[in-house]
Amino acid sequence: MSARIVVHPPSPSGGRWVTDGAETLGRAYGVVDVLEFLRRAGVDTEDLRLDDPHVIEWLGGGPGVWWP
Repeated sequence: MSARIVVHPPSPSGGRWVTDGAETLGRAYGVVDVLEFLRRAGVDTEDLRLDDPHVIEWLGGGPGVWWP
């Protein structure tokens, strides 16, 4: 099973695009932004583990990487 949410690699100007399938949720500049996008997409974030590959796929670095 692949992750529904994808956090894309950092852009040259900073931040990372976050998508839910084909839908772009926005550009995140930190973990707080990712959590807000997930909440708006209907994901229960209370017990969410950001490193759970079944929920979030991080491309180009994990939750601590925001600049190239």
